[in-house]
Amino acid sequence: MEVWRINMHEQTYRRESTPETWSRLGGRGLSARILLDETPANCDPLGSRNRLVFAPGLLVGHMLSSCDRISVGGKSPLTGTIKESNAGGSTGLQLVLLGIKALIIESKPEHVGWKILHLSKDGVKFEPADDLAGLGVYATAEKLLNRYGPKVAMAMIGPGGEMRLSAAGIQNLDKDRVPARIAARGGLGAVMGSKGIKAIVIDARGGEKPPLVDEEGFKAAQKAFTRALMAHPQTKVYADYGTAAMARMSDGFGGLPTRNFSAGQFEGMEQISGEHLHDVILERGGEGETTHACMLGCTIRCSNVFPSSSGEAAVSPLEYETIGLVGSNLGIDDLDVIARLNWEVNDLGLDSIEIGAALGVAAEAGLMKFGDGEQALKLVAEIRQGTPLGRVLGNGAAVTGKVFGVQRVPAVKGQAMSAYEPRAIKGTGVTYATSPQGADHTAGLTIRAKVNHLDPKGQAELSRTVQINMAGYDTLGACIFAGFGFTAAPEAIRDLLNARYGWNVGTDILQVLGRETLKLEREFNRRAGFTAADDRLPEFMTTEPLPPFNAVFDVPDEDLDGVFDW
Repeated sequence: MEVWRINMHEQTYRRESTPETWSRLGGRGLSARILLDETPANCDPLGSRNRLVFAPGLLVGHMLSSCDRISVGGKSPLTGTIKESNAGGSTGLQLVLLGIKALIIESKPEHVGWKILHLSKDGVKFEPADDLAGLGVYATAEKLLNRYGPKVAMAMIGPGGEMRLSAAGIQNLDKDRVPARIAARGGLGAVMGSKGIKAIVIDARGGEKPPLVDEEGFKAAQKAFTRALMAHPQTKVYADYGTAAMARMSDGFGGLPTRNFSAGQFEGMEQISGEHLHDVILERGGEGETTHACMLGCTIRCSNVFPSSSGEAAVSPLEYETIGLVGSNLGIDDLDVIARLNWEVNDLGLDSIEIGAALGVAAEAGLMKFGDGEQALKLVAEIRQGTPLGRVLGNGAAVTGKVFGVQRVPAVKGQAMSAYEPRAIKGTGVTYATSPQGADHTAGLTIRAKVNHLDPKGQAELSRTVQINMAGYDTLGACIFAGFGFTAAPEAIRDLLNARYGWNVGTDILQVLGRETLKLEREFNRRAGFTAADDRLPEFMTTEPLPPFNAVFDVPDEDLDGVFDW
């Protein structure tokens, strides 16, 4: 496996052997190592010294169920911290088939203009993309598939990335060649835009799966993992209802963000629940699918295709995070309206979590009424038009709050919270506060833990455990739901890595990788000037009781400061 390094100023590339210190890392861990080694922590995120890193995880390449994810890393223009955002789809797999350990994009072009990076076994081509400027990701993907053929993978930005908006992500094709899998968080689409790249096309024809040191051992470990994954009861829940199943659970704990995080239960929850979503898809039929895989080989199939009333595909997928942030958080209980908002935000190449939170802050400021989907769509249209208001919203919840004088802004280190209220689910609140990534549920969600989520005691220890595990899974390239199988078959990760690479790691390898990754990320942030004072939730969450349980976030500061004392 090689490192491919692209210089956008010189429009050159070179292939390099993988340094020894990088060889046992992948995904999030490798991205963190590269950024710490090569990117000045005080750099301008949209300047020439920032790097954009695409790093497949350690297990990517053999279509293990839910284990072909791509990590994208760089210094975040949203948070100013190190950032890793990952996605499913086909990008990670096809990079590995070309023998790419990491794709590092550095510098930025001198002149205005857009490029397509075309990667194949023959190398890298820099091709003009000015004809794609201003296009949404759906039209961009269609044009590129017509140009390069249906079997390529792609990573692309929409108008949000072109405008360098801090809520911009990087869209990837799913197995059906729909640009529906977004590395959403932290504004890395703006970093890609700053480097003049509209799209990266990966053509792995002629490529090969990575070699296995012990093929029989790998197959046996894969079988044990798949068996454990399929036997887990939660796998069927996600296959039937997708991530939207979380709406009912979050609401039950009083943790469903409602009207800009002013309440934890939503009177319209039944209309946006996973069960109702499932029933609507079945009733409408047509192109709707209640279960859908984002990547080849996935056995969970937790995604979906939500159809319009006429049965045509409206958006795919409609996930819980979007339902929570542009649904209950805006007081909207209509799945069709949520789906329209979802499609528009996707087409702009923006993070629906960040935009939903920004719209909630805008509603608090009086720019729209809670529950008014048409007004919400008009505000999203402002983003597409690039108006001053649109640019404010497209730069996220924290910027929107500052511009309009709103104090109730659900963000940490400048990044909006996901759809789990931290006053009601306090372990996740600890994760929001202390993660090097800013407020992000994928850094360590605790809602499934068998604890009293309203009790501040023990929440820091709980968050520490899940943060370590999630950093490990992100380094493997594994979806969070792959954890159902790996938890039931804890030896599988050890056996898979040893059989693939010829290593001799133990059953604690997930935690070893997780701790190393977090250590690297925290060191980058330290160099960037972040301290323990930044590891805090917004003050209003420590003083303003959250209905219905009147909870505040009361985990002591000393507990937050001790999360990484392992």
